[in-house]
Amino acid sequence: MRKVLSSILLVLLSWTLAAQTDSLRLGYLVRGRVRDAGSGKALESVHVSAVGRHHATVTNADGEFVLKSDAPIGTVEFSFLGYRKRTQKATSAYMQVALQREALPLKEASIVTGEPADIVRAALEKADVTYCPEPELLECFYRETVQKRNRYTYVAEAVARIFKDEYGGRRDAAALEKSRLLVSQRKRDTLSVKTQGGPNMAITCDFLKNRELLFTEEEMALYNFSMEAPTYIGDRVQFVIKMEPSPYVQVDYALYHATLYIDRETLCFTRIETSLDMKDQAKAIRAILVSKPMGLRFFPKEASIILNYRTVGEKTRLEYFRSTIRFDCDWRKRLFKTHYTSINELVITDVYPTATPIPRKERFHSRDYLNDKALEFEDPDFWADYNIIEPSESLEHAIGRLRK
Repeated sequence: MRKVLSSILLVLLSWTLAAQTDSLRLGYLVRGRVRDAGSGKALESVHVSAVGRHHATVTNADGEFVLKSDAPIGTVEFSFLGYRKRTQKATSAYMQVALQREALPLKEASIVTGEPADIVRAALEKADVTYCPEPELLECFYRETVQKRNRYTYVAEAVARIFKDEYGGRRDAAALEKSRLLVSQRKRDTLSVKTQGGPNMAITCDFLKNRELLFTEEEMALYNFSMEAPTYIGDRVQFVIKMEPSPYVQVDYALYHATLYIDRETLCFTRIETSLDMKDQAKAIRAILVSKPMGLRFFPKEASIILNYRTVGEKTRLEYFRSTIRFDCDWRKRLFKTHYTSINELVITDVYPTATPIPRKERFHSRDYLNDKALEFEDPDFWADYNIIEPSESLEHAIGRLRK
């Protein structure tokens, strides 16, 4: 069955139960901000990791990060699309990190060989070997937010375990460790977005393992491939390949616009960006919407996915997932539409030493909803034992308002 990258359901949200367990405390941390060295602009979603350890996170919308570890952090590594990788000695003071944009030398930029579709096929063959060569148990932080116009109405967060079976295996699963929920109690905000799958979305939407979403020969035949100018991710030169729906094919479901970043030396996937084609609104609605209240009209504007992968040695791992859905809603007989934005974000923060499969009774299923398992929690140290994506200033302000 073909499944959309992000399924959403419009519902009336309610307060529910919490799921939480104890964990080892991460007693060492560094914090700081990452900016563009030229413009000074804050950089969002920069991958931040402790060199020599598995602990990692990403920067928030303000470029800020907090990285925690169970041992002293000596050096921190920063990696981002279009910038050179940087390592910097960790300090107890607030770190100010400037990343330099990398302009490709003409020699490197001009030497591109091979048909784009053939390069993608070669990268997929490489992924058969390097992606999930053995089972892994990963710790991750996951956040769902909903904005009505420019105001947050819903925030749900969780730390989860994700078991990734070896390539071809079918035991992939997620389980909650700890979670919390904040929802607006204003009556006019009762229409909101409920995201199906929660942290399980990073399993469902993993293109390299679930090839039927985009990378079967049947699906690839529906697209035209083109080569774009190469770029850097970290210190690695990347092929940049576009996939656009062919105007000469007709299918009964919405296709995608995709940009693929493939390491030019190793042919490993580094980043995949997709957005749902919105030309046929009926197809787009079927792809996105699970259900809605009677009388509500739904107008999708965007449904996009970003997946970042990291290759160390001969092993490729998913490190970051982000989905964005923008849509308008109105009730029949009303003159004005209301704009909503739903963002779901997940970052792999640690790797467990033993890859123990998640028992069936603990699994978070694809049809589950995080807000059915989370409870409002006011403890300011709620996430003290975990690496998370730091809330931006605007999100912190929204959380403060939602708690009142």
